[in-house]
Amino acid sequence: MASALALTLLPPTLSYAAETPTASASAAARDTALTSSSVTAFLDEFFALEEIQELAPGAAVVVVKNGRVLAEKGYGYADVDSKRRVDPKKDVFRMASVSKTFTAAAVMQLVEQGKLSLDADIRTYLGGITFENPFAEPVTVADLLTHRSGFKIQDAREEDLNPAKGQSVSMEDYIAKYMPDVVREPGTAYMYDNFAFLLLGYIVQQASGTPYETYMERNVFAPLNMGSTDFTLTADLRKRSATGYAAEETIKPYPVSESFMPQGGMLSTADDIAKFMTAFLNEGKTASGAQLLKADSVAAMSEYRSAIHPLLPDSTYGFESASQLPGAGSSSKVITKGGDVPGASSLMFLIPEQDTGVFVVYNQNGALREQLYAAFIYRFFPQYAAEATFPAFAAESPEQLERYAGLYKDLRVESVVSKVGPGSRGRMVISDPLTGERALRQVAPGLFMDANKMLVAFKTAADGSVSYLKEPYLNPMGYEQKGAKPSGFNDIASTHPYAKYILDLQSLGYYPNDPNMAFGPDEAVTRGEYVDMLMRTSAIPLSESKPELKDTVGHPYAAAIQTAYEFGLISGNDKGMFQPDRPITRQEAALIIYNSTGSLYPEELLDSVKLTGKTDKWAVSAVKLVVALGYHGPEVKFSASGAADFQSKKTLTRAENAAINDMLLTSTVTGAASLKDAAQPASEEPAA
Repeated sequence: MASALALTLLPPTLSYAAETPTASASAAARDTALTSSSVTAFLDEFFALEEIQELAPGAAVVVVKNGRVLAEKGYGYADVDSKRRVDPKKDVFRMASVSKTFTAAAVMQLVEQGKLSLDADIRTYLGGITFENPFAEPVTVADLLTHRSGFKIQDAREEDLNPAKGQSVSMEDYIAKYMPDVVREPGTAYMYDNFAFLLLGYIVQQASGTPYETYMERNVFAPLNMGSTDFTLTADLRKRSATGYAAEETIKPYPVSESFMPQGGMLSTADDIAKFMTAFLNEGKTASGAQLLKADSVAAMSEYRSAIHPLLPDSTYGFESASQLPGAGSSSKVITKGGDVPGASSLMFLIPEQDTGVFVVYNQNGALREQLYAAFIYRFFPQYAAEATFPAFAAESPEQLERYAGLYKDLRVESVVSKVGPGSRGRMVISDPLTGERALRQVAPGLFMDANKMLVAFKTAADGSVSYLKEPYLNPMGYEQKGAKPSGFNDIASTHPYAKYILDLQSLGYYPNDPNMAFGPDEAVTRGEYVDMLMRTSAIPLSESKPELKDTVGHPYAAAIQTAYEFGLISGNDKGMFQPDRPITRQEAALIIYNSTGSLYPEELLDSVKLTGKTDKWAVSAVKLVVALGYHGPEVKFSASGAADFQSKKTLTRAENAAINDMLLTSTVTGAASLKDAAQPASEEPAA
């Protein structure tokens, strides 16, 4: 559940992260010159593919090169019910995080004017807003632009999209309320950070003395003649807005709060984005001859500022690296900006040295953009997809590889955990609940490749210690941090049957890392405690609403219980009570997991699961699912015929709860793409 439940509030990128971009073999074999006719034919061919049409009802795409538009087309429907075809000049889409690039451009304008300094401590521009930073290094404007602030994650809240009338608060008030503290040394780790760009929007407002949206209109949109771009859903833009779609719902145009504008609130058309791309690729000069940005600023925004490995760059001032291509990694010659909000996904990618830019936006979240990017690069610029060659190096011994072993927690999406350990034949194995297990073959110091020829890199210090990894599937726009070495508890021996589960959670920070403390493995877990732990491992933002279950008002776990209630994971009894201090039974614990994940699995999965012992009828399916997915410890016993005794009516202990949560975070039973630790054919070995 820690992974499945979290996906309900995560950026759509993560829900299709396991989909590796592909391109047809015939396309990969061509080196076609990029012309108006060739790219138009390519786009028509691409969007005619049935598997692409299934990814979104409608899409708008534009390609620019050498200062002119080569192709600008709409495909499918802006609104399915009315059969309104997509018009790239008129139809308005949510730009989502593509807004960040425009915020970055505004920052660079103010740097040019001397009103901002990239190296300045951001406190210089925040007025009375404060935050804790225990490190000597300040958080700079450049750190915000490159997602390396070191702030604890503080993503947008659900109510920031389509806020109730009169409920939107000012940027300043929102920041003051939710301002996070620094938890990592600034400038040392990459974590995609929406809040950083909210701060940048506020800094633009502070430094310019003009409201953010007014500044953007006067100094960015107007000089580019972007007449269909705004942060406010005006009557005209609403009329021209594309309808968004999700699996089971239609998403009508919606406003966003002021606090969401700088990081994801922009509305625009493909035609308007083409104007920005053309100016950016023309050293900042607009079609009218005005200078949007100086050439030096454009160059600065095009340069990657950090990388664990050169093949896996992180971000520039306002852009990030492209999705990996097999064997090639992410080219530093390409800069991209993607975006996702409910009902819209987008991608802008630029190749400055080719004076080429592409923008696509569509009205259903999914991996269409990754597919388009890969197909476009393979067709027109295959040099950026060429497989890397690696100089000879001294491969690390199995003992040396042990330094990489451990659990790694994503900095932004804390419910995303990767497990790294030794495999056979001198390889490493990496696994997670969403993509399963895959073997890693070392191809360079700190760099590994899987059977899909996708790269995983580890950040190491001068003393050889490992601190972070970057992988291609779960959240490539950020690092995963290696867990601390667990100190254990004074009542948990190394031979304790639950030691592994308890120490895993201690390593990840869910238990205090103090060996002088007792754990109490046989103590009962209360209903409130159980829900609180699930919310913590799921990394779901806690509700700020007043508790609806009467006996949770004022309770230490009230916010966690209310969150679970709002998600439909729990309910009250006929008197509106939850009984948070009553010990929870194992079947009750299983039901809460089932309420979050049951719909993800077919009923046939449960048909083969046989139970022994007593389980109440209302809990049978839940217990079967938990058994099938392995979300339990050694307390579950199996008969010779394979039937499981879940001990459903017993009280859940702290040790058993540790097993459940550890397995939720690390089990590979649900992995969608298990890659076995098998030998690769010689023809598939990475070049050395």
